[in-house]
Amino acid sequence: MRGVALAAGAALVAWGVHAVVPAVPLLTAAVLLGIVVGQLPVLRPALTGVLSPGLTLAANRLMRLGVVLLGLKLSLVDIIGLGWITITSTVLIVVLTFFGTLWLGRRVGLLGHQPLLIATGFAVCGASAIGAMSGVVKARDRETATPVALVTLCGTLAIGVLPLLWHPLGLTDLQFGHWVGAGVHDVGQVVATAQIAGSAALAVAVVVKLTRVLMLAPLVAGVAVYERRRVAVAAGAAPGGQIDRTVRRPPVVPLFVAGFLVMVLVRTFVPVPPTVLDAADLVQTVLLAMALFGLGTAVRLTDLVRTGGRALGVGLASWLLIAALALAAVRLS
Repeated sequence: MRGVALAAGAALVAWGVHAVVPAVPLLTAAVLLGIVVGQLPVLRPALTGVLSPGLTLAANRLMRLGVVLLGLKLSLVDIIGLGWITITSTVLIVVLTFFGTLWLGRRVGLLGHQPLLIATGFAVCGASAIGAMSGVVKARDRETATPVALVTLCGTLAIGVLPLLWHPLGLTDLQFGHWVGAGVHDVGQVVATAQIAGSAALAVAVVVKLTRVLMLAPLVAGVAVYERRRVAVAAGAAPGGQIDRTVRRPPVVPLFVAGFLVMVLVRTFVPVPPTVLDAADLVQTVLLAMALFGLGTAVRLTDLVRTGGRALGVGLASWLLIAALALAAVRLS
């Protein structure tokens, strides 16, 4: 499809941007490129017309495949090596950020699935998590677009802001890496932020971050169970009290989440050759870059403005919340 070809070309451009400016993560570049393309009036008819099926396929199916392969980055052995205090604090950070953001989003009146998607993106792993969650709740592209824009904006800000606070906060190299891994959204943004403190800090940041990524599976599964019950209730409320069997309930555990968990177990218990891991990492990066470009093209900055700053306010508040929680966890560990 033409939309898929455009997404593939955009992924290549994003790679070029990252190669020229390494501080800009490839996936962040892909999202930003999609957002820029989505704002061009001359391209709007094509984006909503002939290119739409391919871009939708990229934003949904390719996103899920990328999330599955993301599991190969996770080894339970590395996570256990963090120690129970760090693991527990990381889980608490995800939970508190998720529910705190969800509550705030609903409190200020954000519509539809936006509060849920913003909460998922900021608490877990950025735009990838938003794409995974949107597939479970069947969110519209327009509902998904604003959370993607917000998490990209705040994650990009973190790359510039957190290093400025490293020494004033009195953090050691390893503490800084821990803070970045626990408080920055996308894996690429974590790498771009933590690498300035050295390889040891980067290693800690990545493992802590991937521990947060692991929380995507139970979070998405929990929402899937809730959606399944909600749909069942709606089906039971059909006229005459009969269950409407034409209403399709979502699976308890989405297939791509099961695939993600299988990949985690493979990485943990199977000696996968480095060449295979490198190839899988390349494919996963390409798939996610294409998917995030597709999501970016659905962003309408005018929609963000029309919220009266509410969505932006929720995003910034969530960013500050997770940074504060992460810093507290670093101080206590």
